[in-house]
Amino acid sequence: MRVMWEAFYDQFIVQGGYKNVLLGLRNTLIIAIAGLVIGIIIGTIVASVQVAGKRNKVARVFAAVGDVYTGIFRGTPIIVQLLIFHYIIFSGINIDGLLEAIIVFGLNSGAYVAEIMRGGILSVDIGQMEAGRTLGLSYPTTMIKIVYPQAIKNVIPTLGNELIALTKDTSVAGYVATMDLTRAFRLIASANYEYIIPYLMLALVYLVIILIFTFIIRFVERRLRKSERRS
Repeated sequence: MRVMWEAFYDQFIVQGGYKNVLLGLRNTLIIAIAGLVIGIIIGTIVASVQVAGKRNKVARVFAAVGDVYTGIFRGTPIIVQLLIFHYIIFSGINIDGLLEAIIVFGLNSGAYVAEIMRGGILSVDIGQMEAGRTLGLSYPTTMIKIVYPQAIKNVIPTLGNELIALTKDTSVAGYVATMDLTRAFRLIASANYEYIIPYLMLALVYLVIILIFTFIIRFVERRLRKSERRS
């Protein structure tokens, strides 16, 4: 065990492996958070179109496209999506690996968030929409000012779970030449073929990140519950 710790110390401190770990940590957080933001934007649009498709014939066409999109990205592994974008779609484009990963993770998250937001929108009482229309608000205005705020409150815990899942899924970002946490620790381990300590440390770092995200999500939930009680 002492030999393993010495080997890890040599690669992590002496050889400067901590620099890759810090870069990997930064990239992991950027990919997860940016991916979720993109996913919320795409998912909200897709969910809105799917819900509107029940009311409007034109929207049904876009809803069908949304169904295909969610089916493809939910039905294939994230690593396969990364490889397809890297070697096929972006093969002739000089694009940064980090940006590439953000795009793919955003699209992947959007498919899951679409279902989350659709459930959130449908959970809002139909009377809220009818009340907004009765007051003379248009359908889009009613959705933005009345329905969306309530829907987002309902799905905050599920969106938090999506952020946690995205964070763990970033462990495959290294397949497209992105320095994420997993790749950083894998480089340390492969330098001297001592894998136990680096991978245990990798698991510990991910655990700490997830615990921090969980604390933040629960804090937000408590704040929302307090605001609802006051209102």
